[in-house]
Formats: sequence, C-alpha cells, structure tokens
Amino acid sequence: MRTTTLPLVGMMLMTACQRDPATSPAPAPSVSAPASATPAAEASPTPTSTPEPVAVTPRPGALKTFGDWTVGCDNTRLCTMASLGPDMGDFPKVTLAVLRQPGPAGAVDLSFAGEAGDATQATAVTIDGRRMALPQPNGAPAMAVATAMANGGAMTVLGPGGRRLGTISLKGAAAALRWIDAEQGRAGTVTALVAKGPAAADTVPAAPPAPVVMAIRPGGTAEQPTRAQIAAMRRQAQCETGSPAAQSDLWTPESHALGDGATLVMLPCSAGAYNVSSALFILRGGKVTPARADVPTGFGETPAAGIDTLPSVVNGDWQDGRLTSFAKGRGLGDCGVTQTLVWDGRMFRLTDQAEMGECRGNMDYITTWRAQVVRRR
Repeated sequence: MRTTTLPLVGMMLMTACQRDPATSPAPAPSVSAPASATPAAEASPTPTSTPEPVAVTPRPGALKTFGDWTVGCDNTRLCTMASLGPDMGDFPKVTLAVLRQPGPAGAVDLSFAGEAGDATQATAVTIDGRRMALPQPNGAPAMAVATAMANGGAMTVLGPGGRRLGTISLKGAAAALRWIDAEQGRAGTVTALVAKGPAAADTVPAAPPAPVVMAIRPGGTAEQPTRAQIAAMRRQAQCETGSPAAQSDLWTPESHALGDGATLVMLPCSAGAYNVSSALFILRGGKVTPARADVPTGFGETPAAGIDTLPSVVNGDWQDGRLTSFAKGRGLGDCGVTQTLVWDGRMFRLTDQAEMGECRGNMDYITTWRAQVVRRR
C-alpha cells in the first residue's frame, strides 16, 4: 500500500470528497487515537474548588516532520513524536509514539501499535543490534530507549517470547528529540535527551496549566427544524443538492438539546468517499442562527468566533455534551484532524485537538491542544 505526505494546511482546506487532558496542570500520559478522540476531563464545580475559567483563544501547536518521525506539542508542553512508515512505501508492521511529559521530571512513555492502530505489547527492542529490555513502557527503561534512539539507525521491536514484531526507522529521531528538548525548555540541562548540558533540572520550566472552559450541562428536549428551516439552512450553507447522497435519508439533520433551551442542528452538507461535512446551526424558540466556534472547525480556514463564518464538523458526533469532528486526510484514517468541542451558552469551545499531518501509517494522532472542562449546574 502506498503512502503519501499530506501537509496539515492542505487537509484543512480540502473540500469534503478523542484523549483527555487531566484536570491537574500536568496531563497524564496518553496518545490520541484518531477514530475516537477522548474528551477533555471534566470537573463539577464545588464551593471550595472550582477552577477559574481562562479567556483564551485556542492556538493548537504545529507539527514538524524530521525524516521518518513527526513531532508536536500541546499548550501544556506535553510533546509526542510518532514514527512513520516509508514514504510512498508499504504500511509499517509496527509504529511507535514517544511521549515526554513537561517540567523538570519529564517522564518518557512509549506506545507501540500494530498495522490497525491497536496496542501492541513490546517486551524488548534492539537498536543497531543492542538488545534493551522493556519490562514496562515507561520509567527508566523507556528513558534508556529514547536516549539510545538518538544515536541509532534502526530499531527492531520484539514481542512476548522474542517474536519479531517489525522494524522502525530512526532516521530523524535525534532531530525530533532535540526539537522536544527545545520546546520544553530543557536544552542545555541534564534532563535533555539530545541537547544535553550542565544546567540543573530545576531550571526546566514547569508545565503551564490547561485553560478552563465553563460548559453548559446538556439536557432538555431538542427542537426539530421545519422543512422550510432545513431548506433555508441548506441554502445558507451552500450544501450539495444534486447528488444521490444529498437526497437520501442519510442527509436528514440531527438535533441535540444543548441544555440551556438551545438545540444544536447538525446539517449534512457535503460528502466524499470518507468524509461527510455537516454545517452547524442553533435552533432556539423556533429561530435558527448559525452556530459559532472559537476555532476553525472541520475543514474551516478562518476562526468563526465573532465573524460571519459558518462552522462545520466532519464525520461529526454528539455524545454526553461533547461535539466531535474527525476530518480524515484519507480513508485509512492514518492522517487528519480530530476535535472535541463543548457548548458554553454562546459558542462551541475547543477542548481537545489532535492531528497527524503525514499519511504514512501511524494511527497515533498527536495532541496539539487541550483544556479542562467545568460543567455549570
């Protein structure tokens, strides 16, 4: 199977053809999966401990690619680098995501996956012939493997009983690790994996806290738009009308109660082989208005907050008060953008974004933005 490189900007501009941050400032180790981005951690307000909401415009981190690795960090300086299969080659038998926590302690976690993106147990690796046991995928063994990767050429992954699971190219691994050292402020310190120096660990900056989003608790009964309202929404969103798909029952809009007397209407609007884009509207008291979001959503190019731009979601879903979007770069799902948003009474607010800009066989999306969610009672 051939693989391609699909720059993220290109994916966000295509026409249509979930991991939780922890509630503490330093998020728990995890790697995002594209098919079901895990929603942001949610806290219930109490009289003694309610995180203060922070007015911030989300700015997801950018991904960079070095050789056969792509790397990125989120807004809490949690960084992940992911191995890539051969450019224009076959799907890799095994992939690896290396996650490094921010702050002076900066633990390393390793996550191996098979061709379908399912978790794979690795008991050891060999790097240029040197065998390194992995009794657990974190702690000292993981740190030792990450350090050895910077000076190696190829890695072989071994499973239970010494079974060979596959090989991983280390081309670009040193550059990706060095980039993480710089992004986390540990270059020149004893905590760096590549850019080592004499500075003490306590000179590494602590992780910035994730912003807090106050969201409406979902509930109530959803309003149903009339035929005339649906037709008007389709005209406003400039939806497809002539294709057989656009005239099928699959294009019936979804309505979901948002919890404050408002209803979210998800209007299927355009479709391709593996993406269905739905325009977002708010229905309240019989009146329809375009929804708003604080970031570009779906295939959007321009932030919708405060301007007259209609947001959308791709392959969208509404569940437990969370709106998700999964814009695929190709049908295999090994590249694209996932987003999770919540309703704050005025607009949808981004709580999680994960991305994979390279269509080269790694299903472990890299989280580039996270927020805490507090539900209003």
